[in-house]
Amino acid sequence: MADVAVAPEAPHRLMTPDVMEPPRINLNIDWSQVDLDSVVLPPGEDCGIKSDDEEEEEEVLETDTGFGNVIVVDNLPIVAIEKFDKLEGVIRKIFGQIGVICEDGLWMPKDENGKTKGYAFIEYNTPQEAQTAREQTNGYKLDRSHVFVVNMFDDFDKYMKVPDEWVPPESKPYTPGENLLAWLTDERGRDQFVVRFGAETEVYWNDARQGKPDPVYHRTFWTESFVQWSPLGTYLATIHRQGAAVWGGEKTFNRLMRYIHPQVKLIDFSPGEKFMVTYSSHEPSNPRDTQRVTLNVFDVRSGKVLREFKGSADDFATGGTGGVAGVSWPVFRWGGGREDKYFARIGKNAISVYETETMGLLDKKSLKVDNVLDFSWSPTEPLLSLFVPEGGGGNQPARVSLVSIPSREELRQKNLFSVSDCKMYWQSSGEYLAVKVDRYTKTKKSTYTGFELFRIKERDIPIEVLELENKNDKIVAFAWEPKGHRFAIIHGDGPRPDITFYSMRSPNNVGRVTKLTTLKGKQANALYWSPIGRFCVLAGLKAYNGQLEFYNVDELETMATAEHFMATDVDWDPTGRFVSTSVTSVHQMENGFNIWSFNGKLLYRLSRDRFFQFLWRPRPPTLLTAEDEMEIAKNLRKYSKKYEVEDAEANIAMSTQDIEHHRKLIDEWKDWLSQWKNLYEEEAEQRMELRDGEPSDEEEDYEAEEVEVEEIINIEEEVVGYGFEQVD
Repeated sequence: MADVAVAPEAPHRLMTPDVMEPPRINLNIDWSQVDLDSVVLPPGEDCGIKSDDEEEEEEVLETDTGFGNVIVVDNLPIVAIEKFDKLEGVIRKIFGQIGVICEDGLWMPKDENGKTKGYAFIEYNTPQEAQTAREQTNGYKLDRSHVFVVNMFDDFDKYMKVPDEWVPPESKPYTPGENLLAWLTDERGRDQFVVRFGAETEVYWNDARQGKPDPVYHRTFWTESFVQWSPLGTYLATIHRQGAAVWGGEKTFNRLMRYIHPQVKLIDFSPGEKFMVTYSSHEPSNPRDTQRVTLNVFDVRSGKVLREFKGSADDFATGGTGGVAGVSWPVFRWGGGREDKYFARIGKNAISVYETETMGLLDKKSLKVDNVLDFSWSPTEPLLSLFVPEGGGGNQPARVSLVSIPSREELRQKNLFSVSDCKMYWQSSGEYLAVKVDRYTKTKKSTYTGFELFRIKERDIPIEVLELENKNDKIVAFAWEPKGHRFAIIHGDGPRPDITFYSMRSPNNVGRVTKLTTLKGKQANALYWSPIGRFCVLAGLKAYNGQLEFYNVDELETMATAEHFMATDVDWDPTGRFVSTSVTSVHQMENGFNIWSFNGKLLYRLSRDRFFQFLWRPRPPTLLTAEDEMEIAKNLRKYSKKYEVEDAEANIAMSTQDIEHHRKLIDEWKDWLSQWKNLYEEEAEQRMELRDGEPSDEEEDYEAEEVEVEEIINIEEEVVGYGFEQVD
């Protein structure tokens, strides 16, 4: 930190006597007569005083000195009195973009000659704005000779207490931390999931044998907005006012690291969990300006900020223009597979690709692409697919290009005509790329849809065109089979669309796409492939009221149909054995989740009011080779015998538990019955007195006698008149 001359002077409006020295109150107590050891808290009451060993959940930005909203800016230019107003205007413009500066809240001390001293005090309305200003402007380069050094005013007490002589830190014995991958070694091969409802967050084992979830961890107010697993399941991230935090473990979920970013709203992990991007937006001081956006790239393990990006919201919208409301998330897209080697964002007429090793632009320049509208990375290698719309008033065709990184070589390009929209879908293994192209008809009054299918791994990357039998059908959904060669399309305009399955392979191994089957008139608007392929859930969400169909694509047959009324989400577990369906708080009723087997059997359900999230804990990729997996599949019957024995033993154990439970209930019933019999015998004399000395309690010892009782209920008198008929 640069030297900051603070001791001689301080902000004149801040250091008032009534602030620096609070008034003393005389309580008229003779403390010499008070036995402090006798003062104890009532049992079970802490009076709001936390124990030293309790974990402090939130960092409080305000400090005892009361200057938590004041920053000190050092290394400012030293100017004469005639340039003072100009410098003050520059400083106010820079720091006023971050937050609201208080009235008379900017003060630059001057010497006896009227020259500035090279530092300034700035007071914001809130400590959060001051903290954000320090984060964003520390290291700001005003010019070649003046790089800002910004500190919180409250930090100077800490700096003044640093001893003049260095004292070596006390070495502590190494204590190994918890194995963050221990949850993968569960003896029963179970998976974990996290749910969030109300103010509660809970982690469970999915215990299908027991037919219920097995609780692992529970915490109230664990996050302020949402939770998020890292891509390999090592960390669980939570969101707070001061930033984000990650937690890990099998059962304890200790906090592993904090990431300071005030008012953080969104986070995104890199595929290999090495980096985390955090996002926040702040209202500008001028209401006519757009929101200010800050993005930080953190090292996940150390918590260090590796790169900061800031600007207006328009700069981070799709295409880098102001024509799109809000920010396109994620702003940065990761490339190079799980090596986390590159990340990129789209800008105006350019794709900016950054190297994670240096956190700088690749070759110190962006990839120039005029009018580029969208891009996507291959999931497995540093290969970009770009979409450029038509230009020159329709004289230049739209195109999709494949560009290799870092060489920037264009490997393949496809020109497209009369294009209204385009969307790219990569297959999870990076073998295929499907480009959905919406084209105008000749009259320009309507559109139709087709697909351009790229075979990435084949020589010269051949492209195949696919059009539906009814090319005017609306495309409702598209999804590739993970690690496979098939894909499915939901298409149609009515309330019951069709679902067609295709394969990129043909029976005679000719490289042509093949139609497998079409399912007519299904109540489905979303489809979800199993992570291992082969099986698919066809779901009718929202307006379709949770209709579910579990489909075997290998056999082209339906395994089961079911319903989860008002379901909003469908998620496969990472092994492809189980499926969860959820009803979140977008509906006020039926909140909770169901767990199903892969073939559509309902295993259990759990209701939770104000239900927000259900997330399976991801698993890292298997260490087995493709040959190993094929060998296991070939000898599955041999391996299954072991698990059949375990299942039988588990069923016997469950039966034994059920028998023990029933026996316990019978014993409790007998104990209850015995207590009432004893009480009945103890009250025998009282009952005899109530029967006027009759000793027997048995009904058959008495004779029943019928007695008729007449009772006059009411007597009424009524005057009856008689009429006479006159005869002439």
